Amino acid sequence: MAKIVSPQVAFDFLLQQTKNVTPEIFTADGNGYLNLLEGRWQEPGTPRPFTSPIDGSEIGSLPMLSREVALRAVQAAKKEAADWARVDLDERKRRVQDCLNQLRDNVELIGKLLMWEIGKTYKLGFTDIDRAIEGVQWYVDNIEGMLGQRKPLGLVSNIASWNYPMSVLLHAVLVQALCGNSVIAKTPTDGGFISLSLTFAIARRCGLPVTLVSGSGGELSDVLVKNEAVDCLSFVGGRYNGRNIADALSQEHKRYMLEMEGVNTYGIWNFSDWNGLADQLKKGYDYGKQRCTAYVRFVVERRLFPQFVETYWNTIKDLKIGNPTLVDSPDDKLPDLAFGPVINRAQAEDLDRLYQDALKTGATPIYEGKLDDALFLPGQDRSAYRAPRALVNLPRQSELYFKEPFGPIDSIVLVDRVEELVGEMNISNGALVGALASDDEKWAARTAKEVRAFKMGINKLRSRGDREEVFGGLGESWKGAFVGGNLLVEAVTEGSTPVLGNFPEATLLPEKI
Repeated sequence: MAKIVSPQVAFDFLLQQTKNVTPEIFTADGNGYLNLLEGRWQEPGTPRPFTSPIDGSEIGSLPMLSREVALRAVQAAKKEAADWARVDLDERKRRVQDCLNQLRDNVELIGKLLMWEIGKTYKLGFTDIDRAIEGVQWYVDNIEGMLGQRKPLGLVSNIASWNYPMSVLLHAVLVQALCGNSVIAKTPTDGGFISLSLTFAIARRCGLPVTLVSGSGGELSDVLVKNEAVDCLSFVGGRYNGRNIADALSQEHKRYMLEMEGVNTYGIWNFSDWNGLADQLKKGYDYGKQRCTAYVRFVVERRLFPQFVETYWNTIKDLKIGNPTLVDSPDDKLPDLAFGPVINRAQAEDLDRLYQDALKTGATPIYEGKLDDALFLPGQDRSAYRAPRALVNLPRQSELYFKEPFGPIDSIVLVDRVEELVGEMNISNGALVGALASDDEKWAARTAKEVRAFKMGINKLRSRGDREEVFGGLGESWKGAFVGGNLLVEAVTEGSTPVLGNFPEATLLPEKI
């Protein structure tokens, strides 16, 4: 029997639900989307068609703005800052709580929209919005002790990547507003604008000073980054853009948090718990490794390579990759897949390019997965789908050696000495996370201090963390103030204590990471 798209996630059904919940985000004819600026939904901009990575179907058009209209948005958002800062904290808490309550009523819809927009499985889409809501709830419940006498900065601008529009971008926006700032955010051009429009509409109804605009980075960057109305910038993205922004902001003397990519490494030395590693390998493939905290490089003691390969092969071959909307019959549960597509055809083709370049420069393939026809509709567009691949002996002249692929490609480097292990784990001059696996945990904990990763796991993966957990990066993986827990509050407020972070003049670390 041929599979069908589950009626519970059919896009036309979700679109109608979205129109019922937030009709204000649509143009008068209901066929286009608007931007949120000057306190209301307006300006359809120049519509740019957007295709879903699920099956290549067109599911809407981004309302791309010009620089001039974006400047209006920034100036209007700045004007809201002073009045909002005077709103009593109890009232700010009440409004954010109202927003969270309404978001909870729409968790199912938001999670399902994320499937079509950015290719998440339903489980991961639900997790994204759930983490955002529960994370902000923690701040609402604990804000008095963290805020104290600190004062808001003014207008905070947000430019974030597409992979976690809720648990990263929306979460940050709501906490920034809770702290007394007005907020502007740019929708990621690669996906998430529909679900973000829905959530921002709810936030605006609750009286929160939020602005949401769409546009190309080249057109809007100067306005959202360097304009004098912007008091703080929160950026999540690649190193190339991050470095350019860091250079620009060094002349502006404004607060910033720039989260950038790095090669997150997993070192294996004097190790024997291969069943435990198998569980971590499987977990590490969440969302096809399209995460800033994904482990994409394994640095393995050479004598352990046979056991590593056997464990890797047996684990990865069982991962299911396919269309996350398909079921056998209308009442079936959605499939339990390891992951679906990568974000789009262009990213999939870039992964192919990186892989082929690695082979041409001398790398050896040890695993090339295949897609299972049974997990797709007959004839559907699969241009954004890629099965896992892995390489060993990656040479330094390969582009992939120094670069995070942001997709399902693993590389394995073999080493003979501990000094080599540490050197290879530090290949990208700073990372967000790292891990060391060893039967000698004391040795691993001691050696982990030599790795330039902000968070290190010992015999386990480390993630970004939630609520009270701080988050940042070392070296080139992070610039500016650290976030998470009370540090996120301090990053978007002024007070008597210094802000911790990775700054040009010094790196100020918290006591506990």
